Amino acid sequence: MNARQTGFTLIELVVVIVILGILAATALPRYAALQTQARIAKLNGALGSMKGAAAIAHGACLSTQGAAPCTAAAFNLPMEGVNVTLINQYPTADAAGIVSAGGVTISAAEGFATTGGGAAGNTTLTVQVLGSTTPATCSFTYTSANLAAGVITAPVFSAPNTAGCS
Repeated sequence: MNARQTGFTLIELVVVIVILGILAATALPRYAALQTQARIAKLNGALGSMKGAAAIAHGACLSTQGAAPCTAAAFNLPMEGVNVTLINQYPTADAAGIVSAGGVTISAAEGFATTGGGAAGNTTLTVQVLGSTTPATCSFTYTSANLAAGVITAPVFSAPNTAGCS
């Protein structure tokens, strides 16, 4: 009896491998872009959280305390069970101020780092997303409220810098 062998020919196998190679080549750039988009979304999420927290802290300060106590240096306002430090009716530019108010955890495990900041008015805190190629350019800044000549200037958030988020 003649045994008939069945299977794939060499040409069929080469064609399948080429097709898989083409599919992999088109999927890889999309995967790389997803990580960049995730870092940008993380940065925008932290920025939005802190912007909202600054507005809520300001409103809570004025409605519960009045303007004078909130203008004092190192005023503590309880928010969600955490004392948030305020300066000039807005959160300070440090971990006890805007970071606590925004509910952002600054740690390597959470993918955030900060530079600068402080409890005084007109102080700038930079929030960076770790894991990006250049964390300094995957960031935004918060400059705390300032009191000059009896007039309070609201805090300033920079536009997110996403140049180094890849």
